[in-house]
Amino acid sequence: MKMKKIFSMAATGILSISLLAACGANSGGESAESGGSAEAVSLRLAHNQPEDHPVHTSLMELSKLTEENSDGNAKIEVFPNGQLGQERDVIELVKSGTLDMAKVSASALEAFDSNYAIFSLPYVFQSKEHYHHVMDNSEAVQEIFQGTKDDGYVAIGWYDAGQRSIYTADKKVESPADMSGMKIRVQESPTSISMIEAMGGAPTPMSYGEVYTSLQQGVIDGAENNETALTNSKHGEVAKAYSYTEHQYVPDVLIVSTNMWDKLSEDQQKAIQDAAAASSESHKDVWKTAIEESIKTSEDMGVTFYTIDKQAFIDAAAPLHETFKADNETNAKYFEDFQSHLE
Repeated sequence: MKMKKIFSMAATGILSISLLAACGANSGGESAESGGSAEAVSLRLAHNQPEDHPVHTSLMELSKLTEENSDGNAKIEVFPNGQLGQERDVIELVKSGTLDMAKVSASALEAFDSNYAIFSLPYVFQSKEHYHHVMDNSEAVQEIFQGTKDDGYVAIGWYDAGQRSIYTADKKVESPADMSGMKIRVQESPTSISMIEAMGGAPTPMSYGEVYTSLQQGVIDGAENNETALTNSKHGEVAKAYSYTEHQYVPDVLIVSTNMWDKLSEDQQKAIQDAAAASSESHKDVWKTAIEESIKTSEDMGVTFYTIDKQAFIDAAAPLHETFKADNETNAKYFEDFQSHLE
């Protein structure tokens, strides 16, 4: 924890110096409310995935479209591979206004705003189609995205991060009983921790960068993620059994510092928002292709994929839905909104 804090402070200092050096470009324009022309800006966007990951491909598309939409008046520089910190670090940097933008998992945002918990609720999305429809059309999603403005950031878009399932060193899991006593890595999300407990496992929160070594050394017995984790992060070298529990569809979320956002002109904001919407839509096809390729590559690595009857896991997770709704009226409202988009 101390090392994390030291890194976060160091990253903050480095970025602060960088931003001060660029203050002429980043703060010379009129406010967004004025709608007038503004000086060119260059925004820094951080994420923790490698450069061959599909979300990096789509964030580079976001960067390209932003520059095109603004005639070069707004640019986005993308920093992959956790260069500026893991997800919690970059969220803190965005909140403080030291970093302009970040792509992070909705699960990571739960620690900063409890309304994001719904995205980690197991089986809140009942299919990929349901998931896409909610993310593209739900008023509740937009309310959550905009609800953190006073905390220093807002969300302006999302990217498909697929379904999350359980993978282990060599054990197929078909029921909660199969997961008894198994240490399963989860994101640092209270909802994800409760989910693995309900599904029969022993949740082990840790940063994504620690998963490979932990699987290799037997610190954990398994993890839960989409298929690209097996290839892009090479987890398929140490985990050979992937069971399609499909317990979560957790979106990746594009957040921006309100400190920066409020300095942009309306034209600059629109250029970025339009680029985010277009890159999110094209990302669906990018993601589909990446999953197909990841499955083939993983099978070549010796990974076996198991399609299972999910009902036992759905039943085990059902009490979490009731607890979530009973906690407060907002949770109940958001849950019902999500379910209203079932076709």
